[in-house]
Amino acid sequence: MGTRTRFGRGGMFAVALSVASALVLSACSDDGDSADDSAGKNLDGRGAISFAMGKNDLDLIRPVVASWNKAHADEQVKLVELPGEADDQRSRLVQSLQAKNSEFDVMALDVTWTAEFAANGWLEPLTGDLAIDTAGLLPATVESATYRDVLYAGPQNTNAQLLYYRKDIVGNKAPENWAALTESCAKAKAKKVDCLVTQLKQYEGLTVNASQFIHSWGGQVVGSDGKTPEVNSTKAKEGLSALVDAYKKGLIPKKATGFTEEETNLSFVGGESAYAYNWPYMYTNAGDAESKVKGKFGVAAIVGPDGAGASTLGGYNDGINVYSKHKATALDFIKYIQSAENQKSFAKASFPPVLASIYDDKGLVKEFPYLPALKDALENAKPRPVTPYYNGVSKAIQDNTYAALNGSKTVDQAAADIDAAIKVATK
Repeated sequence: MGTRTRFGRGGMFAVALSVASALVLSACSDDGDSADDSAGKNLDGRGAISFAMGKNDLDLIRPVVASWNKAHADEQVKLVELPGEADDQRSRLVQSLQAKNSEFDVMALDVTWTAEFAANGWLEPLTGDLAIDTAGLLPATVESATYRDVLYAGPQNTNAQLLYYRKDIVGNKAPENWAALTESCAKAKAKKVDCLVTQLKQYEGLTVNASQFIHSWGGQVVGSDGKTPEVNSTKAKEGLSALVDAYKKGLIPKKATGFTEEETNLSFVGGESAYAYNWPYMYTNAGDAESKVKGKFGVAAIVGPDGAGASTLGGYNDGINVYSKHKATALDFIKYIQSAENQKSFAKASFPPVLASIYDDKGLVKEFPYLPALKDALENAKPRPVTPYYNGVSKAIQDNTYAALNGSKTVDQAAADIDAAIKVATK
């Protein structure tokens, strides 16, 4: 969504922080579940279906639809193009679902929307006759599609941020943990370049980064119920403190509070930093002929205090509209998207697959050398807060983390204020 370089394609958007989310959730009952009785109906329904997805990534699914249609004359899939901007996509889907419309049988949902749509009763649970085998999928992708211990969507594609490092500055091996990374910043200073650059502008990228530090230190933002705040825990505050301290000490440059993914990309590819946290798209840019780091960089999973850190997950989850008349066909199409052949085609298009085995394909690894590092990152990745109140939670994280970075709040105060804001957002 948005441009293909942001938020891991399918997890890439600037959140529309509006009252729309609160209005949508007012349709839920007190326990977050819809009272509608459409769930459980038409489970054996077969026939033509529609697949709705944002237009920026639609070309990646066209070959999958074409091959399906060639083999299923009586169960054709029609592609429906949603707007390019994430908030417009979500609004289009919400408008249709609130009207109990069956025009979209399968919907490609940003991973952060899945809990909200599930809580509103708009997604058919993938249980019983609609259960899918998740054993071969990356666990973090399954977690992102699960709400209150129930799977509500089939993971389609995914993504995670990587640690990019300059071999000519910090050595041929990536740092093993956060302490090793920060200690090596002296080497960056000696070369008169920034140490670590990442996205600290007050937008969704700050939620991604704050979540990564919180999760990497063993904390979390909300509990498994999707609404109980847990940012005020010791581990969560240790993670947030690691980020804030690195910024205040200059290990992350002051200008990073104005950085999105693109400024991060320009800094690292331009030879201005020793390390960067960014999505895999930057790998190609860093290896281009005009790159100042061509042949001088490596990639690894991001780091935490004891080893690999918990990168924030991007991607799409495919949900079945609870009002669909052809849920059996919809399920089969979701399974088809998850097939090895189609997941491999995603990998070749730099659209990271959810099927774990694809990352071990020797031919693909030769073509895309970052795949082993990306698999490591994905195996340790965590979704952004799985909550039906995501917009409010994300805003609370952004506002208060930014305040802690610029010194207007302590980490303790920022954590307490995030906690309080989540309680308000989830009422």
